[in-house]
Amino acid sequence: MGLKVVGAGLGRTGSHSLKIALESLLGGTCYHMVELFPRPEHVELWHDAMVGREPDWDAMLADFTAAVDWPAAAVWEDLHRAFPDSVVLLSRRSSTEAWWESFSHTILEVMERGPVPGMEAWFAMSVDMLERLTPDYADRDSCMAAYEAHNQRVRECVAPDRLIDWTPGDGWGPICAGLGLAVPEEPFPHVNTTDEFREVAGLA
Repeated sequence: MGLKVVGAGLGRTGSHSLKIALESLLGGTCYHMVELFPRPEHVELWHDAMVGREPDWDAMLADFTAAVDWPAAAVWEDLHRAFPDSVVLLSRRSSTEAWWESFSHTILEVMERGPVPGMEAWFAMSVDMLERLTPDYADRDSCMAAYEAHNQRVRECVAPDRLIDWTPGDGWGPICAGLGLAVPEEPFPHVNTTDEFREVAGLA
């Protein structure tokens, strides 16, 4: 079916909420990191993408209408090139500091624990994924600068009429406007807070 939306926003920018919202709007499944875990055969394909060996996106993502969150956000340019009719959705936090606080207390802590048995391939892929952002992703100042540079590059590279620049507080409005869809009556979903992530990941 081809991706209608390519998420360029990094992890911890409301991407799980976006997944639920886009599935409601588009009527299909949105790829998110949670979709990778039951598909271990995709780990190697994503790892290839992180090091410049693009997989067959059409085949890999045939069952999806959108993709948000890491790992897709790390290769958003490749995905937008593969699906040129897609809209690029740049999700971001209210501030760079707010993003770092969330990232450092969730994803970064998981990575600093090292690989768990059976997840070695996922961990190796994730290291290369984060190093695409910056090799110093564990350093606060370097990672925050890389986050800002990433967002600026998206804005500079995507035509304004193909870009949705969004924060979780914006709700349905910008997304529906960018996709030419009516705003749903139900409230915009807000899920996977830092506390919820930490509890699921065993960090609490």
